[in-house]
Amino acid sequence: MKITKAVIPAAGLGTRVLPATKAMPKEMFPIVDKPAIQYIVEEAVKAGITDILIITNRGKGVIEDHFDRAPELEAALDKPEKQEILETVKNISKLANITFIRQVETKGLGHAILRAKNFVGNEPFAVMYGDDVIIGENPAIGELIESYGEYGRGVVGVKLVPETEIHKYGSLAVENIHDNVYKCTDMVEKPQTPEEVLSCYSILGRCVLPPEIFEILENTKPGKGGEIQLTDAMKEIATTVGMTAVEYTGTRYDMGNKLGILQASIEVGINHPEVGEDFKKYLKEFAKTL
Repeated sequence: MKITKAVIPAAGLGTRVLPATKAMPKEMFPIVDKPAIQYIVEEAVKAGITDILIITNRGKGVIEDHFDRAPELEAALDKPEKQEILETVKNISKLANITFIRQVETKGLGHAILRAKNFVGNEPFAVMYGDDVIIGENPAIGELIESYGEYGRGVVGVKLVPETEIHKYGSLAVENIHDNVYKCTDMVEKPQTPEEVLSCYSILGRCVLPPEIFEILENTKPGKGGEIQLTDAMKEIATTVGMTAVEYTGTRYDMGNKLGILQASIEVGINHPEVGEDFKKYLKEFAKTL
């Protein structure tokens, strides 16, 4: 099934990486020479997404500016020796049909997704968390879309989480179907006791959801942290008609986490066509000083 719409929730406050996020949204943190959210948009485009809604909050207008045209900058770059970078800058605004809406009150991820109801309409859509960059040979959201087309059920992108860390994430009840594809029959948001842990598989950064999620969210009461949790709404789908879980093949970087930011910069940097080789030499020399 062709899915052409994606929603990127990017309204979080970024409290785990303060004070940097006091003035700069975590979604705009650079990974070498591109902001994190551009990697997410490019992933969506590679998977066939044409229309993207980015949900922001106060103080995040710089995200909208990034995907807009920049006439003054483009004029300054319009020189024979700068044509390559000029085209790079111009192409950012051509990646997809990108619109923006604000989550006026930060009442949780489920509340943010509800803001996308009119944008989505009555069709399945992708959800790509704004602080989760996934780098891989294949677009992670494309792997989920493929599974939606095969099974016709909502899909969650999952990875194994260390048992000692599962209380920070959601936990899923899964049964293997084949290879990296699982049937998901239940989920719990941030389990706090061993008895609540269903498995060490957790939803990390990507979902494909049916439009029915909106009616469920409208009737979902605030859960953990007093927020409307998307997990609680997806749980209703998982325990009734069922969902599919796909352990996507790419590497996830948590851009709302200090270690994740460093890992992304290093691992993407060593493969960067412009600076990768010099960066690897630098790291080898620097390692000798440790």
